[in-house]
Amino acid sequence: MEILIFFIANWYLSLFAQSFLQHRYAAHGAFTMNKFWERFFYIFAYFVQGSSYLSARAYGILHRMHHAYADTPKDPHSPKYYSNLFAMMWNTKKVYADIFDNRMEVEERFTKNLPDWNKLDKWGQSYTNRIMFVMFYISFYVYFDASWWMYGLIPIQVLSSPIHGSIINWFAHKYGKQEHEVDNTSRNLMPVDFLMMGEDYHNNHHKYPSSANFGMKWYEIDPTYCVMFVFDKLGIIKIKNKGKRLVTEY
Repeated sequence: MEILIFFIANWYLSLFAQSFLQHRYAAHGAFTMNKFWERFFYIFAYFVQGSSYLSARAYGILHRMHHAYADTPKDPHSPKYYSNLFAMMWNTKKVYADIFDNRMEVEERFTKNLPDWNKLDKWGQSYTNRIMFVMFYISFYVYFDASWWMYGLIPIQVLSSPIHGSIINWFAHKYGKQEHEVDNTSRNLMPVDFLMMGEDYHNNHHKYPSSANFGMKWYEIDPTYCVMFVFDKLGIIKIKNKGKRLVTEY
């Protein structure tokens, strides 16, 4: 029981960190927060993403490129140009690494108003840190005497961030319903998003990328936005463009 609770909690907490910090805050600037809370959520993301920690700055640039070049040869991860999910995600990894290590020339429009904590990002992406978290996951499973099949969950935890990304960037561009007319293949993967914290309303998001709430219809509940709404009421963050749907970006 402890193993399953740990796995499920890690899935949703790491997914929330990616959706909240790296996606909606860094890439889209859907809300603002002061430096204290920014650093707090950086540290939160570091611990819950663990071995798959992502730089908010590099992620922000990569994702802005995806919106600007969706389903064109310049898109870092369009399923149109790859024979399988793994080939697409390997290219995503290479582009992300080139951005993070400053090996790629990036257009100025993709670098504006990005958060940056270079020291934490470098440590979080180091092999030492990744190995440390992998050993922690294995030790946890051993300590709680996991059944043999449960060890198959460890690779999912180790690679949680790219797995979250691959579900949306592959499946939500190939399957589901296209509610809005856009110039790309984005789709809403599930009518009720119980798995991806609102991220699988992907067609909604491509239509209105600056909207903090990815859900539009009454049944499209966006769990990440629900948390953001509470944070806004508590004064932790300030959501921008409340009630507005902005179509163009980048």
